[in-house]
Amino acid sequence: MSMLTPPGMGGKYRITGDKYPRMRRPRRRGRLVFLTVACVAVLGVIGWGTLQLIDVFTGGGKKATASGSKGDCRTKAGPSSAAAAALPAPGSITVNVFNATPRSGLAKQTADELKKRGFRIGEVGNASKDYDKKVPGTAVLLGPASSLNTSLPVLATQLAGAERRTDAAHKGAAIDLIIGNTFKSLDAKPAADQALKKLTAPASTAPKKGC
Repeated sequence: MSMLTPPGMGGKYRITGDKYPRMRRPRRRGRLVFLTVACVAVLGVIGWGTLQLIDVFTGGGKKATASGSKGDCRTKAGPSSAAAAALPAPGSITVNVFNATPRSGLAKQTADELKKRGFRIGEVGNASKDYDKKVPGTAVLLGPASSLNTSLPVLATQLAGAERRTDAAHKGAAIDLIIGNTFKSLDAKPAADQALKKLTAPASTAPKKGC
């Protein structure tokens, strides 16, 4: 039996010449590796696409939150919103009208007009010695310390040029309107109504341009 005869063939088959078949390893392992890598790549692409869709439908996720934290596009109701909610209505404000000028009839005339505009009227008469003929401007609005950001601003919408003052010794919650030398009349009702509406309206919550 020739040395080139494969064992186990009993000499039935012989290999002659100088060429002989080469034995190759099976390719199954390489195919499995290729399929595994391909599956991982496909799953990665699908996962990335899913995250992009979620990001679109949720408005940008963390990025949107981060930009909002800078205050550029965040919509806030400023402190004026809370202040507007705490402002009293004209019907809950009592106004004492005092005339500090030598002109007669101004206190009653002004009190009647304020009543038409919804304010309550308390005392009406001449100003005390502390203010009589001592108010050079339009008027002085005088109230307790608690009225600084409540009743005083509301009453001031009816007379924009009036000076606002508070006094810890002021008795009661009523506001004194002390008419001064340059007083002519209350502001026109349309202007006063507009000023009151602006004062009591909540702050705008519209986003800034470019957001």
